[in-house]
Amino acid sequence: MAAINPVVFQFGPIAIRWYSISIVTGMVLAVWLAIREAPRKGMTSDDILDFILIAFPIAILGARLYYVAFEWKYYQNHLNELLATWKGGIAIYGALIAGALVMLIFSWKRKINAYDFLDITAPGVMLAQSFGRWGNFFNQEAYGKAVAHLNYLPKFIQHQMYIDGSYRVPTFLYESLWNLLGFTLIMSVRHRPGLLKRGEAAWFYLIWYGCGRFVIESMRTDSLMLGGLRVSQWLSLILVILGLVMTYYGRTKGQQPDYQQNKNENSRSKTW
Repeated sequence: MAAINPVVFQFGPIAIRWYSISIVTGMVLAVWLAIREAPRKGMTSDDILDFILIAFPIAILGARLYYVAFEWKYYQNHLNELLATWKGGIAIYGALIAGALVMLIFSWKRKINAYDFLDITAPGVMLAQSFGRWGNFFNQEAYGKAVAHLNYLPKFIQHQMYIDGSYRVPTFLYESLWNLLGFTLIMSVRHRPGLLKRGEAAWFYLIWYGCGRFVIESMRTDSLMLGGLRVSQWLSLILVILGLVMTYYGRTKGQQPDYQQNKNENSRSKTW
């Protein structure tokens, strides 16, 4: 059985690819979730839509710049491919860094509590990443070492993960399922009264994603090494440490409970 064509359909020079559909589908679901949650935090749907219109293209640019920077040995001799994102080659950490910077500036400008904004967007980001990883599946990239078989997986995944004469560990699938599980967990508890402090949905995301990415990244064969670990593993450690520190700080320094315990509070009274 042949691999799935990464191009869904084509109009002349314009090609619609599964990679793009995966990313856009995740983004749409994340925006929909954020819009539903926004009123609980004293925000409006316009806040979310205005933010995503600015943040999404900048996040894609950040993801591409991050990838190109760490693969510069290749791109310095292939400058015509610098913007060829349809071939893959965007890094989620670059998108997260760029998106976080935009969010901080946007929150400050709109006088939105940044902790609330983080809590609104974190579950959606997890879900978007779960969908976005399937872009790697269609592009046959971001996989692990060669293995004898993948009999524990559906046939269509086995066929797509048969690359260069061998079955490959489907690390895209592991990360997709890990993010989906994390999304399910945080969605099941974030509205329980008295359970979470402000910001803790976001800190959970940092810890959960960082732990999973650290392990899954060790299985991949396309990672850049730095001091005995992969670059993404170092960044994963930073996320986990940051999430733990912020959780500890919020719990020990009297961070306010989440919105459900502060219904009368004006969430735009301060940005942090």
